[in-house]
Amino acid sequence: MGLTLIITVLVLILLARLLVVWSDKIKFFTTGDDNGFKFSECRILWKLARMTELEEPAALFVSVPTLNRAVTTLLTEARRKGIENTPKIQDFLTKLYKFRTKINLDHENRRGLESTKYLDRGQRLRIIFPGHRGVFTSEIMNNSYELIIRLPVQNGIATVPGDEWINHPVSVYLWRKGDASYVFDTRVKNAGVFNGQAALFIEQTNSLLRAQKRKSVRCECNLAASMYFIKQPVTDYNLVEVEPGYKVVLEDISEDGAMIRVGGKGVINAQIKLQFKINDILILMYGVVRAVEYNKEINQSRLHFECVHLDAGMRNAILSFVYNVLPQDKKDLFDALTATEDDRALDETAPSAEMPEDEKAAGVLPAVADPAEAGSLNQDAGDEKVSDRLTRLAEMEVKDV
Repeated sequence: MGLTLIITVLVLILLARLLVVWSDKIKFFTTGDDNGFKFSECRILWKLARMTELEEPAALFVSVPTLNRAVTTLLTEARRKGIENTPKIQDFLTKLYKFRTKINLDHENRRGLESTKYLDRGQRLRIIFPGHRGVFTSEIMNNSYELIIRLPVQNGIATVPGDEWINHPVSVYLWRKGDASYVFDTRVKNAGVFNGQAALFIEQTNSLLRAQKRKSVRCECNLAASMYFIKQPVTDYNLVEVEPGYKVVLEDISEDGAMIRVGGKGVINAQIKLQFKINDILILMYGVVRAVEYNKEINQSRLHFECVHLDAGMRNAILSFVYNVLPQDKKDLFDALTATEDDRALDETAPSAEMPEDEKAAGVLPAVADPAEAGSLNQDAGDEKVSDRLTRLAEMEVKDV
């Protein structure tokens, strides 16, 4: 009886260890079955995953670049064996191409990027390193168990040595071609050399935030201004008022509007003109009161003002004021978002990139472009850090007028 129990325990331990060893393979085959691949086809893909040394073979079912590399390997091997044009290989390639189109449309267009594991080599990154001024630039050198990125630089210079990044949290911003802007928080695990270049090794994450830089950023202030109601069509936007207007205080300001504190009860949709000075520069803003917060006890109102006309020189004066008043961490956040928007503009105006020579030679079809435009801030995956990011963005008082 005791011997039987021992044998049973040993068998269970053996099965448990086999389950652990084979868990990745089991997951891979079940994922393939869910996506319509036969067992024999999953075996080929599994072999390809091993040949290409994929850390996560299941990435073949969700990542177009990973699938491209697998197809390249398949074609290379088929040509070497002289079976490239056999019906079996051609039928399998047809299925792979069809499946690649499906994951490109279903995964990227509908759900967006769900993990940093599917970012491509060469992806440009904008990085904020807390405690250091400014935004750093880097790019992905390799993507496997961890992200390997080029040592971040500022204006082409590595201002922070690699060892000073280790074990520190960083915020990463990027524009993904044909998709959207993303931001995620991660931690630098190590620093070293990859392919002869200084590099950082950072943790992967499944918590990414789709982000888009908004029109303007406003800052808190305490500026005295004169307010005038507009009762007639404006014919001269440069007219300086010499008669006194309503004395008001601007509690915050941006190029697109302001928060106005005024005595009495404000009137929604009222057309007004603001006249004030910033650093000795006269500012004339024309616009509409979009909302009113009235405090009956003190008989004061806070007017949400949308600017509809502002001279270019005056706009620049306000932008300079806002930027200089912002705390450094919010400046870095704003600069990072601006940089990713610049990357997007560059991507959208640049001609289509050529396919890598190895894939071109192997006959790999180009990936289907994702037409989805970047949306507004969209918190799909929510760990605490991403929630904090939304809070920090909100604290910047990004205007949504």
